[in-house]
Amino acid sequence: MSNGTPPPPAAGQAPPGLDPERLRAHLDRERPGLVSGPLGAQLIEGGRSNLTYRVTDGTASWVVRRPPLGHVLATAHDMRREHRVISALHDTAVPVPEALLLCTDESVIGAPFYVMELVAGTPYRTVEQLAPLGPERTRAVVLSLVDTLVELHAVDPAAAGLGDFGRPDGFLERQLRRWGKQLAASKNRDLPGIDALHEALGRALPASPAPTVVHGDYRLDNVLVGAGDTITAVLDWEMSTLGDPLTDLGLLAMYCTDLGLPGSPVSTTSGAPGHPDPDELIARYAERSGRDVGRIAWYTAFAWFKLAVILEGIHYRYTLGQTVGAGFDRIGELVPVFIDRGLTTLKEG
Repeated sequence: MSNGTPPPPAAGQAPPGLDPERLRAHLDRERPGLVSGPLGAQLIEGGRSNLTYRVTDGTASWVVRRPPLGHVLATAHDMRREHRVISALHDTAVPVPEALLLCTDESVIGAPFYVMELVAGTPYRTVEQLAPLGPERTRAVVLSLVDTLVELHAVDPAAAGLGDFGRPDGFLERQLRRWGKQLAASKNRDLPGIDALHEALGRALPASPAPTVVHGDYRLDNVLVGAGDTITAVLDWEMSTLGDPLTDLGLLAMYCTDLGLPGSPVSTTSGAPGHPDPDELIARYAERSGRDVGRIAWYTAFAWFKLAVILEGIHYRYTLGQTVGAGFDRIGELVPVFIDRGLTTLKEG
């Protein structure tokens, strides 16, 4: 895992949420011989929720994942689920880091955590980061993102030991209900069209295809791209479950739509030269997976709705002074854009 080429952390360096000495003592007990010197740790920036650290003994390096500081929703930050899914997928065609250790004893670093291998690669989060690749390489990287999604959805959950990883029956209804509740919990201003979009999605629920492992947040900046512009690892499995695979495709199509908003605080790479448009990505997925994508407009509209709800939650916390940092003051103005995109997509589909 990499966010470019950050300098290695110094021995004893202790970022918030991870005590290297306590981690070293635990690893020495559970994986004797793995670590050969004092550990340094460094928070890897860029994650949206769970915290990711690079740790090193000066010779070898690993990655540690733990829930955010002061988290309250255990189900949303379940280290067991993340560890389980990457462990199950490691011997499949889906590129994931090797899981090395799971610790559910909160006395070690203050929360459950797991350790996995450090995979070489770069997460491309912005047009500016992709631009140096040039149009041909950018196109190849994004198309490989679709191909990797096809590989994920081809995994037999039962054969991989994930047959009980989720409840696929009624998956779309529960998803729509869940995000409706999220909206109700954070809505403190008039948002024209949001209720109409929610209701329209409920009236037009498609019949789901056979369930697969779904990532839940599949996009370019949740994968690492390594040598040869190949995807070396799919990361951030905190929302993974068994469900409707087209939810992953709809979300990817949404993230690959050019918002036409330069400098938007919502990361998108769709404006990079050579970046395939959503229609091409959807067609490639359909061809390679064999799935019927005739109702993909619903799934893409649902993705717009889901992101509108997430952004409204961030905006609400910002108004309460609970979220600080660059760009948060502009999140609120994006919500109507996402609502409008959702309504338009559903109507045109």
